[in-house]
Amino acid sequence: MNQSAFTPFFSDAEPFISQETSSDVWARENLLDRSFGAEERRRKTCERLRENRLPAQGLAFSAHVDGVLIGTLRFWSIGAGSSHEALLLGPIAIDPNLRSRGLGQKMIALGLERAKALGHGAVLLVGDAPYYERFGFSRAGVENLDLPGPVDLNRFLALELQQGALDGARGLVRATGAFDLAATPDWLCAA
Repeated sequence: MNQSAFTPFFSDAEPFISQETSSDVWARENLLDRSFGAEERRRKTCERLRENRLPAQGLAFSAHVDGVLIGTLRFWSIGAGSSHEALLLGPIAIDPNLRSRGLGQKMIALGLERAKALGHGAVLLVGDAPYYERFGFSRAGVENLDLPGPVDLNRFLALELQQGALDGARGLVRATGAFDLAATPDWLCAA
C-alpha cells in the first residue's frame, strides 16, 4: 500500500488532545494549508482578527496520534463591539484522512469547556450553522455585530458561555489579543 506523505500512519490509537506547543507549529501550518488551501485561508475575513496575534492563553489545542499532529483548534481574544469581550473560535482542522470520526467534536467540546472554566463569557465564529448548532451556537447575539470584511451572515454565529454576555453587543468585531512579536512586522514594534 502506498502511503502519501500526508498520511504517515494508519492507527487505531485514541487521539491525545493537549495544549499546543511550539513543536506543533510547522505541522499545524501544514495541516491548515492542506485543509483550507494555503492562499485561501489567509484571505478569510476571520484571518484579519488572528493576523499577528497570539491565541488566547490556554486555548490553543493539538491532537496527536502516535506523535503525529492530526488536529488543531485555537481560540482568539476579540472585542465584540465597543464594550463586550469574547473569543473567536477557529480555525479547527482535522487531517483530511481522519475526518468524520468525532475528533473535531471532541476538540470543540474541550475548548468550550476550558474557555468557560477560564471565565470567558462568549464565543463567536464563522462556520457551518448545522454543524455548530449541536454545541449551542446560533445567530443570537451577533445580529448587531459586524466583521472586518465580507461574510455570509448565516455563518456568523455565537455562543454565550455566561448568560447575557452578549446583551447589547453592537459594532465592529476587533482583535484584542496579545501581539505575536515573532510574526509582527518590525515597523509595528518600533517605539
